[in-house]
Amino acid sequence: MSTAAAPDRRSRRRQQTIDEILDVSVALMETEGVAALSLSAVARQLGMQPPSLYQYFPSKLAIYDALFQRGAEQVRDAQRAARAAAAPKDQLKAGMTAFSRWCMANQVLTQLLFWRTIPGFEPSPEAFAPAVEGLQDVKTFFQQEVEAGQLHPDAAGEEGIALFTAMTAGVLSQQMANEPQATFEDGRFMKLLPIVLEMFYQRYQPTRGKEK
Repeated sequence: MSTAAAPDRRSRRRQQTIDEILDVSVALMETEGVAALSLSAVARQLGMQPPSLYQYFPSKLAIYDALFQRGAEQVRDAQRAARAAAAPKDQLKAGMTAFSRWCMANQVLTQLLFWRTIPGFEPSPEAFAPAVEGLQDVKTFFQQEVEAGQLHPDAAGEEGIALFTAMTAGVLSQQMANEPQATFEDGRFMKLLPIVLEMFYQRYQPTRGKEK
């Protein structure tokens, strides 16, 4: 037997157990609430003693941190894949749609990512990094639109990014608060997303500030 094989199998088994812990945590958060996660309940669902759980996560906040990173990576990758498959002029809409679809399908992780539902929880720099990358993707796209003459430079600045994220997150929050069981296609707030996009481009027309 290769000496490298056993550690590799142990690493895979450990990762499988970590994934199971995170999956069970999400399931419990769906029924009990995001902030009500209990390590004892997680251990019980997995058929292990609570002390054994500490071999993988030293605290409940560590589980939240791992879930934050998982969610941030998934929503970043969903947007990247959607933009890559879209025509250049449709990439922002494609990314925004992918973001919203993912959030509606993963409402527990969405609360963790975008709402402050956990007292005392702040994601670690490692867990937060995919979220930063996702935001940078948006900023890069806006900068490309600026260079193409489609948007005013302010759109790619702090104000533009803040406004865009506030508008899209606002629509999503309204949808989840009022019609959490609706599909992306049927949600009455989700239907506002094209209008949000139109308003953003209207706000940051390339001629902004030049009119007299």
